[in-house]
Amino acid sequence: MRLLYASILAQANNYGLTKMAEISGLSYSQLAWFTKWYLREETLQAGINRLVNYHFHLPLSSYWGGGTLSSSDGQRFPVAVKAKNSTAIPRYGYGQILTLYSWTSDQHSQWRCKPEPSTVRDATYVLDGLLDNETELPLFEHTTDTAGYTEKIFGFFDGLGFLFSPRIRDLNDQHIYCVDKTLKYQHLGPIIKGRINIERIGKQWDTLLRTFASVKLGWVTASLFVHKLQSQPRQSSLAKVVHEYGQLIKSIYIPKYICREEQRRRVSKQLNKGEALHDLRQWLLFADEGQLKKSQRQEQANQASALTLVTNAIIVWNTVYMQAVIDQLKKEGYVINESDLQHISPCRFEHINKHGKIAFNVDTKWQRDFLRPLRDQGED
Repeated sequence: MRLLYASILAQANNYGLTKMAEISGLSYSQLAWFTKWYLREETLQAGINRLVNYHFHLPLSSYWGGGTLSSSDGQRFPVAVKAKNSTAIPRYGYGQILTLYSWTSDQHSQWRCKPEPSTVRDATYVLDGLLDNETELPLFEHTTDTAGYTEKIFGFFDGLGFLFSPRIRDLNDQHIYCVDKTLKYQHLGPIIKGRINIERIGKQWDTLLRTFASVKLGWVTASLFVHKLQSQPRQSSLAKVVHEYGQLIKSIYIPKYICREEQRRRVSKQLNKGEALHDLRQWLLFADEGQLKKSQRQEQANQASALTLVTNAIIVWNTVYMQAVIDQLKKEGYVINESDLQHISPCRFEHINKHGKIAFNVDTKWQRDFLRPLRDQGED
């Protein structure tokens, strides 16, 4: 187990095997063997699923959400080697960069992460994580920032049985569309820019259903299908009807989003959870100034999964000990207002020392069936 844990941390902290062998006192050849035969995307994903499911059933997690709301966003990392899917984008500085696109639940857990080119719009990959979900999270509603939205994506979300609630920048510049131009819409007139061709959607309805079913059943990945539709120089009849159907769903969503302040707050709160986890991931991937050193996509996916696994391990650890602190405070007579619990977050890492020698005393730790003693406030 020591070698397995060390191999995972070597990926998640970006040490690499040589540095990990040096600071842990373990054999490089054994670490390389464990990495080759045990650290694969599917095996790491199984560990991620176990952690997310365990966290889902913790009592404190329910105060943060029921697992139905989620968000996704891309995080850019510099790349120190030549990689086919990395690219140079001046606004992110010199050198090549790569996006690690991750999906976050309303309970602060992350169930999926994948490396993608930074030049491709985030919206292309949004649905992949939802459709690939193997955890117990009952995902239904999903939010992104502006980069994760297109009108076609609105159509795909509705057709696949999900609710799409993006936070769109410059909302006052967005267009919505009506079904009947003879009707007058109070207050919405200035932003109505066209009419949706309901007849076209009706004629192509069976084709739409077959398309959504193909994606839902996994016969084709959502990202591949969306990419093909968006990259066509001339839109096919299918691309046009998906776009028009998406315009219909978007036109229903935007007025509701404008009128419902609580929904806007909920969406922003969820996106902030994803940003907090980005800070944690950035803090974890610190060696070599956070520069990724994997050139092959599969190796990048393995490292992204290892990083997600360790991120979830920290979230679980923090949640368990936060619950222990709450229980102890109640025993000491403190009154805990349960409405306040939804405002605390397990995305903390100030108490973790990531520098120095690393000792993997796994056998000793496994013999302990209790939590560490809680420290008093202000104790070092």
